Amino acid sequence: MSQMEEFGEELADFVRRIAELKSARSVPAGDLSTVLDAALFELDHVADQLWPTYQRLAVNGRWDDTASDRDEQRLLRSLFQRLPLPVALVDRETVVRRMNFAATGLTGVRAGYATGRPLTGFLMHADRVAFRSQTAAVARGEGDRSLNVHLQQSPGTPVRATLTALRPGAEPRMAVLVVLQPAADRVRRGPSAPGPAPDLGEATRHAAQLDLMDAMASALLTTQAGDRAAVLERAAAVLHGRFADWVIADEGAARLRRTTVLGTPDGPVADVLAQDPAASPLVVEAARGGAASLQVRPEDPDAFGRDASGAHVLIRAEVTSLLCVPLTAHPQGPVEGVLTLFRSGARLAFSMAEARLVDVMSRHMALAMRGGAADR
Repeated sequence: MSQMEEFGEELADFVRRIAELKSARSVPAGDLSTVLDAALFELDHVADQLWPTYQRLAVNGRWDDTASDRDEQRLLRSLFQRLPLPVALVDRETVVRRMNFAATGLTGVRAGYATGRPLTGFLMHADRVAFRSQTAAVARGEGDRSLNVHLQQSPGTPVRATLTALRPGAEPRMAVLVVLQPAADRVRRGPSAPGPAPDLGEATRHAAQLDLMDAMASALLTTQAGDRAAVLERAAAVLHGRFADWVIADEGAARLRRTTVLGTPDGPVADVLAQDPAASPLVVEAARGGAASLQVRPEDPDAFGRDASGAHVLIRAEVTSLLCVPLTAHPQGPVEGVLTLFRSGARLAFSMAEARLVDVMSRHMALAMRGGAADR
């Protein structure tokens, strides 16, 4: 109970007791001293208890209510996080303000990473415009909406997104609560059904990275030093499939030339191979500035340019994360080429550790392309 509520109850009890004292005026004269003592006691209670409490509340405001509100807010946040349904709170631009545990499990995105980023960035490109439009309509007060979307984490499984408006606290603008529910025909896992394959953790990932480094070293050591095209081709073969769904290698820096493209079986490999690397902003930036780029769920579909058919490469390849790394023997050395890796579908996004691994391998590739002699 808040301090204000307690004060109200005390005051109400005092008023009732005063009414009883007034009715006691008709008692015999011999009993009036007892009534007088009770009246003096009540006056002392007002002077010592009720009046100081009133002054404190008048000066400080409802300070105890504020503490109570904080407790209630903590309780509501805890309930929000523990809801069994995937729920996210977004603004009218679909920027995530909060995402509960169930939503992070469904989308495969950590809540800390999602906060401050548009929820549309976790959807397939074809669904983003419709979701953004419906969210804006709900935020304008045009009623609740519902639509099917597809997450980049699992593009083959439709998800029902239900949108409803709410106003958090005393904020002037409406927010939108998004409830994400897997399709009704999705089979639920029974209690006795086998669970997902166990994750062996960091040790397994580290062992896989060591195996990849060993395979790359073997490929580069068995390739003729200085044969630039062969180095790119052998390195791409090592990375394709086991590490990335797409491997795109461009030779040169000032004059880029695409030499190798390995993609998914049904992907537009020929169109990407025919693309002019100079039309890809990420490749040009890496070649000129020597800066690597790691993007998870890239927001800009033009980041890798368009293929020979005029379509966005990132959309056609269904890219969920990418790495674009310059091939240079050392940070201040010349760029020998650019290596770009794509992951698509439900595959986990590239991590910072994997980006570091590719950076090391890119330096080895650059040394092999130059014949093993690095600038000193």
